[in-house]
Amino acid sequence: MIKTQNYRYLLWLALFMLAACSDVKKEDDSDEGVSTVLPEEKNEVTVMTLKRQSFNHELVSNGKVVAGGMADLRFETSGIVAQIYVKNGDRVQKGQKLAELDKFRLMNKTAQAKDALEKAKLELQDVLIGQGYAADDTTKIPDDIIQLAKVKSGYDQTLSQYELAKYEEEHATLVAPFDGVVANLFSKPYNAANTSEAFCTVIGAQGMEADFTVLENELPLIKNGDKVVVTPYSESSAKYEGRITEINPLVDDKGMVRVKALVNGQGKLFNGMNIRVYVHRSLAGQLVIPKSALVLRSGKQVVFTLEEGRAMWNYVNTGLENAEDYTLVEDATPNGGLKEGDVIIVTGNVNLAHEAPVKVIEDKP
Repeated sequence: MIKTQNYRYLLWLALFMLAACSDVKKEDDSDEGVSTVLPEEKNEVTVMTLKRQSFNHELVSNGKVVAGGMADLRFETSGIVAQIYVKNGDRVQKGQKLAELDKFRLMNKTAQAKDALEKAKLELQDVLIGQGYAADDTTKIPDDIIQLAKVKSGYDQTLSQYELAKYEEEHATLVAPFDGVVANLFSKPYNAANTSEAFCTVIGAQGMEADFTVLENELPLIKNGDKVVVTPYSESSAKYEGRITEINPLVDDKGMVRVKALVNGQGKLFNGMNIRVYVHRSLAGQLVIPKSALVLRSGKQVVFTLEEGRAMWNYVNTGLENAEDYTLVEDATPNGGLKEGDVIIVTGNVNLAHEAPVKVIEDKP
């Protein structure tokens, strides 16, 4: 009986020792696994030195293309359209003939008015001679006598009729007032001209204008002469440069201000086109950071600086922005924010914590 109890005791002791050894091995294996999964490696980052530089501010707006020069041409007298020399889309030069009326009646009217004027001249001379003056030298005749003679002879009236007839004959031919492109030409030859409607439109080809609006609080950011880049919605890859020429000094009920810029459309911009306008202005002496340097922590803007191999957390406030960079609002935080000469972390900062050790792999200029 005692021998059996000894066997049981030895069996329980052996099982206890085996379990203890197994627990030690599992603990060692667990520690090894944790060290393998969580190696102590520093975050790799790129840095740059913060310095003052020129910032290219970019303001974006929508607008339309407006022709710098545009004229609606119409015949000033009725008649039949005899000839049309151009069509829509044709480029014309200043003084080039566009269309003309049948001039037979107009030429006849001018000739009759000219004859009537010649008769009035003779009547004028007869009146002056009857007053005892030499008709061939009017410089010595008093003005009141000449005026009385013109009234009696009907000279002024016939002169006006002649000038009107001559004017109508000359303007029976439409000519281009400047270099441009023909548009809105829908009439056909041998039809009566409509004097109440424009026969055609000539759009100036020398310069197109971008007509757009900016917000009232954006006014301090633009001025005459600022560079603009225009991109038509119909061709998003095209870019046309220009300069602001006009800022309307009036804010509408929506808080918008109209701005115009002269654009070199290279003959590819048409009146009424919808466009996107980018206004560029260079602001000197700004603290500029890349957009990648800014991260959000608890809804606040943060930039990490490099100090003795560690990432230091700094609250900042940004000002202006363009496609790539921000400007910093200086002295916006209690400790003054960042300053010129600080080394800031540009990339590798997404998961950084305050005072986290980092390894610099690239120093950007």
